[in-house]
Amino acid sequence: MKVLVVIPTYNEAASITSLTSEVLHLPDNVDILIVDDNSPDKTASLVKDISRAWPNRVHLIERRKKTGLGGAYRTGLGWFLLHDTYTHVVTMDADHSHRPSDLHRMISLLTPERDVIMGVRWMPGGEIINWPKSRQRLSRIGTSYAKWALKLPLRDLTGGFRIYSRKTLERIQLSAVSSEGYCFQIEMARAVHATKGRILETPITFIERQNGESKMSKKIVLEALIRVSGWALETRLRPNADKLHYVK
Repeated sequence: MKVLVVIPTYNEAASITSLTSEVLHLPDNVDILIVDDNSPDKTASLVKDISRAWPNRVHLIERRKKTGLGGAYRTGLGWFLLHDTYTHVVTMDADHSHRPSDLHRMISLLTPERDVIMGVRWMPGGEIINWPKSRQRLSRIGTSYAKWALKLPLRDLTGGFRIYSRKTLERIQLSAVSSEGYCFQIEMARAVHATKGRILETPITFIERQNGESKMSKKIVLEALIRVSGWALETRLRPNADKLHYVK
């Protein structure tokens, strides 16, 4: 088993060095791929320094402009699929919201029978630190609505801390997953469900970022609302729509 951790970045110079160090020193011997969206704070320059210190362990893709979380993840997951030495890929935030200690535990849960390990904030053992009540309500409402609208039996559809197996991603038409904001996480869950992927939910601790600015915006929330509502209508009109859309 060989694991790649994909971390999208935009203006994460304050956190990327410490985060990559913690991940690289885990006993799991994982590699890291940073997908940077032309950060003006020189995040990519720091990653190049880290890569020189950790040759063949830290990789960097520099995109020309900021086009959203979904685009960064599609780029990273596509790179993973082109490098068949890796059996699993992790999606992880750059701002220390996701703890490397939880990553180690999630990796330990991998088995051939589990297609996706999903880190969940909203289950027994899960925790959120330093998030305002308003943000917690927004996340809970978003997950509850998406769960009901899309008939997905999952507890945290907007969380981005996940591990996907290679065989799962190879069954998905990745180019069809077109969301750009945090809705990308909902759409990936929908795509995995369409392939009948087996998902294990496990509790994680989510910590609000200490440095930099949140990427959440009204535009991102609106994208999720419009897309989820559209998918819900599509699924009710054509029950096999998600399978036709996402499954290769």
